[in-house]
Amino acid sequence: MLSLRIDVDDRSAIAGAVSAYNRGAFEDAFERFSTLAETGDPDAKTWLGALFAHGEGVKASLPRAFALYLEGAEAGNVLAQTNVGAMLVMGQGVEQNAAAGAEWLTRAAEQGDLFAQYNLATLYSKGQGVPHDEAIAAGWYRKAAEGGHYPSQARLGFLYANGVGVEKDRVEAYVWLSLAAQHGVGNALNALEGVVSQMSSDEKRRGAAMFDRWRSRTADSSQHARLMPTPG
Repeated sequence: MLSLRIDVDDRSAIAGAVSAYNRGAFEDAFERFSTLAETGDPDAKTWLGALFAHGEGVKASLPRAFALYLEGAEAGNVLAQTNVGAMLVMGQGVEQNAAAGAEWLTRAAEQGDLFAQYNLATLYSKGQGVPHDEAIAAGWYRKAAEGGHYPSQARLGFLYANGVGVEKDRVEAYVWLSLAAQHGVGNALNALEGVVSQMSSDEKRRGAAMFDRWRSRTADSSQHARLMPTPG
């Protein structure tokens, strides 16, 4: 899935359009974003792309959504770059091209987009559009996990539990599976129970201490507004 929490300056021209969207006044938001997009505003184009993707205030059109996302992406909007990458990988609104999608996801991932990092890791774990490389996948999962992305935390925990792309480490597995499980990732809780049953008392103490440190570090960045699905 794609998205990051989108922060908007209340004094900016786009603030009124975002306010209308947040109120559920989608037709008003569509008109406002359209006006701003005509001036070349890449953020407005990205928002407008989301409206077309979801059919909010306008008839849904994935091709139109992709075109707007692409304009935003080429102008440097990171969220748009993530969406373009995901849509290319899935063939939504555009002919499928996993390699091109991976390039866009890489650009966004390198700029810190958690969902791009997660999706890119998934591509490396599958060898889709990029060479199959579990170590690179683990690296991207970790970046997203450290940023507070729950599915990445779960996946990273599985990797440490099984020694895939990383050295097997029950303490690390415990930490990341615990972080994911506290946010309702069900399969993480099941995996966590298996890891805990194999841990020594010392490992449990170290795991609990690491969990507390990471929980406090990722709390502020652990809430995201989802815009659309991406490769799972």
